[in-house]
Amino acid sequence: MNDRSIAQILVGIDSNTVLSGARQIKTKLITELSRQGLSEEVKVIETGSIGPTNQGVVLGVFPGGELYANITEDEVEEFIQERFVKGRTYKKRLLAETLPEELRLQEYDSRKTQYYGRIVLDNCGRINPEDITEYIGVGGYEALGYVLKEKSPQEIISIVQDSGLRGRGGAGFPTGLKWSFTFREKRYPKYVICNADEGEPGTFKDRLIMEGDPHKIIEAMAIAGYAVEAETGYIYIRGEYKLSLERLQKAIAQAKEMGFLGNNIFGSDFNFDLQLKIGAGSYVCGEETALLSSLEGYRGEPRLKPPYPAQYGLKQQPTLINNVETLANIPAIILNGSQWFRHFGTENMPGTKVYTVLGHINRPGLIEVPIGITLREIIYDYAGGISSGKFKMAQIGGTAGDILPEQLLDVPLECQSLQELGHNLGSGALLIMNGTVSVADFLRSCMKFFVHESCGKCSVCRIGTSYLYEACDRLNRKEGYVDELKNMKDIATTLKLTAFCPLGQSVAQPVLSALKYFEEELKEGSNPNKKGKLPTREKSEGVFYYS
Repeated sequence: MNDRSIAQILVGIDSNTVLSGARQIKTKLITELSRQGLSEEVKVIETGSIGPTNQGVVLGVFPGGELYANITEDEVEEFIQERFVKGRTYKKRLLAETLPEELRLQEYDSRKTQYYGRIVLDNCGRINPEDITEYIGVGGYEALGYVLKEKSPQEIISIVQDSGLRGRGGAGFPTGLKWSFTFREKRYPKYVICNADEGEPGTFKDRLIMEGDPHKIIEAMAIAGYAVEAETGYIYIRGEYKLSLERLQKAIAQAKEMGFLGNNIFGSDFNFDLQLKIGAGSYVCGEETALLSSLEGYRGEPRLKPPYPAQYGLKQQPTLINNVETLANIPAIILNGSQWFRHFGTENMPGTKVYTVLGHINRPGLIEVPIGITLREIIYDYAGGISSGKFKMAQIGGTAGDILPEQLLDVPLECQSLQELGHNLGSGALLIMNGTVSVADFLRSCMKFFVHESCGKCSVCRIGTSYLYEACDRLNRKEGYVDELKNMKDIATTLKLTAFCPLGQSVAQPVLSALKYFEEELKEGSNPNKKGKLPTREKSEGVFYYS
């Protein structure tokens, strides 16, 4: 190896790679480097997700920036020999010549409309998420110290409002406006809650953010607490997110030890404490009022709005609730300013968006791209194109998201552009499908999920989801009623207009979009000689009779 300067092997440790043996690979790398006398020249560093998923154990190498995937224990010796003794790439497991993280904020897009770069994921895959000193080393907790020493709560809220940041959990509500609602309430105590109950199938961006950069969420929550005058925060997190839980618990303990949580933070009169609340796996608890019910120890069911959580939230006190990705933008906005943030994305929706991209593509994984980028760009520039066959459709926003056809590949992925077409951006899951996928079968899978997850509070959701599942099942078996599509449209529209909570309302999105763009294919599942009508009575188990 010509350059004997210190090199680094980044081992991506997340829930997926742990199952593939990442920790064993890390140990084997350290052992093999020591055996070959390279311990001083090459350091092995544990980090969060590097980006690719379903690629086994993923390694990043600096300097050089190569990305290796599917490394096995038996290949570690050969990998060390090729890359660090002979000084050449290990082509057998080379995934990419340069890490996606090398696209930093400074590079301006030639279209003169937006910057490339990473805001939310800038530390993921770069620092050890279990070491607070590494987070501090890249500017961590500087934003918190700055606001406590230099800014008033009103000034912080103004910065967030001016940035144009919108909620990244799916609704897209202006974040600064939500903060201002909570600040205006002068009843104490107040609460700040991070919604980390990521239950949308196909969405795991929040999990990887928490696994890769937990201190950023803690810092953001403390800033939010200061801005709305709250001294207590909760992270409501899915119980299945074991690694996220472990890292957040360790990060909270480290932050308390260093004085970033607790009393008189940075020598100010601001106190802020943070606790974890483990969810029980209910999809509906991702809805903010159902989350509050669960946090209080009750059954996770949505509440009537208004009043909104900003006025009457946890324990009937003013409460601010933000999504993980939303909060992860806050420290950078505070340090760099609102106008800096507006250099990214679009005028209506500034910033970047984190997506989990799955399906029939060559490079599934986690990406952060400017808001306003098109689906075509994501598929062919970031995901490496369709893995087999031809593109047929994509579902954006998870199971509750819209199904988009090929003719919408060039529509900008941002709230206004999609809303003009009757669609929503959603939570950040992109499922790409080729021509082998049956629309009726795919819809049946979506509706089966909603039947299982409906909390049962309102009859329109309880009954409607079951009917839609049965209808999709009939269409998939080519036994649909002659009026099946009309009935599906009527019920989906009723759900959208009358379901008690946003999750029940969102059930309509995949159905109505599929009917809009794939009506002819769905018609093929109807039997012209088979007549039916809407359900007339309900069985106790939630399945219906038809006549």
